[in-house]
Amino acid sequence: MVTIAVLAVLVVLFFIFSSLYTDWLWFDQLGFLNVLTTQWVASAVMFFIGFFGMAVPVFVSIDVAFRFRPVYAKLNPQLDRYQQVIEPLRRLAMYGIPAVLGLFAGVATSSRWQLALEWINGVPSGKVDPQFGLDISFYLFALPFYQAAAAFASAVVLISGIAALATSYLYGALRFNGREVRISRSARIQLATIGAVYLALQAVSIWLDQYSTLSSQTSSTLFEGASYADANAVIPGRQILAGIAAVVAILFVITAIVGRWRLPIIGTALLLVSGLLIGSVYPWIVQKFQVEPNVRTLEAPYIDRNIAATREAYGVAGVKEEPYSATTTAAQGALRNDAETTANIRIIDPALVSDSFAQLEQIKQYYQFAPHLDVDRYKIDGKSQDTVIAVRELNQANTGAQQSWYNNTLVYTHGYGVVAAYGNQRSSDGLPVFLESGIPSTGALGKFQPRIYFGEDSPTYAIVGAPKGGSKIELDYPAGDQGNNQNATTTFSGNGGPKLDSVFKKLIYAIKFQSEQIFLSNGVNNDSQILYNRKPVDRIQKVAPYLTLDSDPYPAVVDGKVVWIVDGYTTSASYPYSAIQQLSNAISDTYTPAPDFALDNINYIRNSVKATVDAYSGKVTLYAWDDKDPILKTWQKIFPSTVKPVSAMSAQLISHVRYPADLFKVQREILGTYHVTDSNTFYSSTDAWITPNDPVSDAATAKLQPPYYLTMKLPGAKQPAFSLYSTYIPNSKGVGTRNILTGYLAANADAGSTAGKIDSGYGKLTLLALPKQDTVPGPGQVQNNFNTDTAVANQLALLQRGDTKVKRGNLLTVPVGGGLLYVQPIYVESTAETSYPVLRKILVSFGDKIAFEDTLNAALDSLFGGDSGASAGDGGVATTPPATGTPTPPTTPSTGTDATLKAALADVQSALTARAAALKSGDLSAYATADQALVTALNKVFALEK
Repeated sequence: MVTIAVLAVLVVLFFIFSSLYTDWLWFDQLGFLNVLTTQWVASAVMFFIGFFGMAVPVFVSIDVAFRFRPVYAKLNPQLDRYQQVIEPLRRLAMYGIPAVLGLFAGVATSSRWQLALEWINGVPSGKVDPQFGLDISFYLFALPFYQAAAAFASAVVLISGIAALATSYLYGALRFNGREVRISRSARIQLATIGAVYLALQAVSIWLDQYSTLSSQTSSTLFEGASYADANAVIPGRQILAGIAAVVAILFVITAIVGRWRLPIIGTALLLVSGLLIGSVYPWIVQKFQVEPNVRTLEAPYIDRNIAATREAYGVAGVKEEPYSATTTAAQGALRNDAETTANIRIIDPALVSDSFAQLEQIKQYYQFAPHLDVDRYKIDGKSQDTVIAVRELNQANTGAQQSWYNNTLVYTHGYGVVAAYGNQRSSDGLPVFLESGIPSTGALGKFQPRIYFGEDSPTYAIVGAPKGGSKIELDYPAGDQGNNQNATTTFSGNGGPKLDSVFKKLIYAIKFQSEQIFLSNGVNNDSQILYNRKPVDRIQKVAPYLTLDSDPYPAVVDGKVVWIVDGYTTSASYPYSAIQQLSNAISDTYTPAPDFALDNINYIRNSVKATVDAYSGKVTLYAWDDKDPILKTWQKIFPSTVKPVSAMSAQLISHVRYPADLFKVQREILGTYHVTDSNTFYSSTDAWITPNDPVSDAATAKLQPPYYLTMKLPGAKQPAFSLYSTYIPNSKGVGTRNILTGYLAANADAGSTAGKIDSGYGKLTLLALPKQDTVPGPGQVQNNFNTDTAVANQLALLQRGDTKVKRGNLLTVPVGGGLLYVQPIYVESTAETSYPVLRKILVSFGDKIAFEDTLNAALDSLFGGDSGASAGDGGVATTPPATGTPTPPTTPSTGTDATLKAALADVQSALTARAAALKSGDLSAYATADQALVTALNKVFALEK
């Protein structure tokens, strides 16, 4: 039995060692070994602190109670029997009980290593709270640690006291004789001392609790942070209670010396009564009889504190409402000054076209695209172009009948290529127009490494690499269609995972992934690497455990590589006076479901880190995007040299950085209430806004409308910028909600294209406030108008027949023409087995007018009286315009009606040609001139036809 037990222990220890060693190899290969070793050292130190911090006091408490027990105490028969049973196990219990308790305490404290390291390395923020005048870093780093330490110490003392009581009772130092209690001198000293230490710790805890009022909702339910009652009753009350607890602790010390229990018992009772009166009753009286009758006056300074702190903590302190008197009349030529914006309106919906991408560009069944594609922008012919982009990832479930470890691990190891489509174009048959496509990849994005070894849907692990001159067995891409049936193969040549260059490494990885094939297969050689933790978010989270990561990583072609760009946030729930949100609920919308259960309350957030993961090599790079953030600066001290400065970012990488959607959603949630900066208006809640529900989602399961990326020129801006926007409607608390627009929030998402430098406009939040006296329809109202319009309904009925169904795309809201233009693409999809959505129609609305046409150009012309004065980019690629040139002005024929008509038609054709050429070259001035020439020529034709 002993041999079996020893072998079992050795096996368990080897499994633990295997897990630790594989982690060592993974972090070392990635270049972040110091992150792992720092965690190990910190966790180990915290474990031993917790273990000995619990075990030693409990052991000492038991040992002292036993050593100083009454030797000749007369026990009752019941206790005598207990002693007889326990005595043979006494030594084991004296060591075993503290050890077991210490083990649990050590495990609990080891998980708090981050809290301890933040306290040790905390960096001042340079800002102070308005109540106590302490630096904000005290609340972010020190206070949570002090409270945790006080709670742990209190638990240790309490358990030690229970152990001393039990031991004293068992060995006769504490006896009960009816109503009489007898206690030995040694037991009295020990228990009184423990009581004094416990009360002293409670004094410390109560004193610390006064600071917690600044980041919690206490007397007031209006806002987070100390209210009038908190500042004038709760905080002074806790200071008094802390003093009383300290006095009671002294009374316990006196009892240990003089032996009288009356004073500490009276003092403890006084503390409990004081806690009730001073801690609860008095604040209630102040709130009920002083604050509530004068709430606006008394709470105004504290509401101002809450507003200022909340706006600062969520990064919206500089956002000011800008009045936007949106017109609702679609006048002729109203869009002339917004030609660039309308030309960039994205009509390709990334949430709907994944199936279209798959049908046209999946190539083989073992490739796949994400269900929701990403929006980015690229320089095409010198002009920024919004694109819908996706990577062609591997889908091992569809590799065919030969599902084997060998195929899934050694052959099907990676995806291949990037597929990107113009966001504002569609082909003549309603399909996306690709600017990058095919296998091998070709298009406007240039040459880049197309292989995707690390992606959002990559398999758990793959083994890659072969010796020089060895056979290449990794499937690279399928055979061509020119009589070549031989699939292209490759072998991984990067540095993406630990090498399996020894029998021992093969063994420990066979244990880690529970696959004997890793150890036995001939396909695994000394040059093989094992790739795992392949999802970008997983890799970043491991090397930067202090970050909260954005829910939407997106791919970009940067410097000849495909990289995943992921936004990292530093968060806290301890910022004084700031409003608390649950992060998972704040970012929840149609595309981001809320988890069933989450504990992620925050009241401070910064987009402090931009991270990239190389899709080929898996290399993780962290960049300090907000180097002023005290939390990031603290972690840079903890993990030095793991985060690079912004100056290390290339121009191409900077050009693909965008304002993160999750941060924007958190900020729009805050600004729905905190766009109000006047305490009286805030208190009355007369100007509270909410984000509308997604109008194209099912009403029964409606989620918030997601924000959208779009290149546009905001009112007052000098030029268009890649932006992220959302809308607001009145917050009527669910009662009679009016779906009219009250606000429009946009973030400049374009960081520029200069290496190592962030554009000054990046991250600027613009909040347009619509006039309260006007009624501008909101997304829900516009969608209802679309659905109930007779002409639209009839055309949709024709599109949605027995073998087809209609899908409504994202409803975009664009501030142009002095008002707000709504644009919605309409897709048609077959109900057959092989189906994918095809863009057939465009719905637009401005004010109360609706247009429903085949193209965005036609819809805008219909809406704005045949002369929108703008150009949309949905012309497709069916027609290639000739070289650019100056439009020919209309000519006047010399004689005859036929000759005049013929000349007018020639003018029409000339203007059309010039307009198309100007559109392709991006020459807006030439386009406007050609457009005006076209209108003149058409009017002449119409006049002749009469």
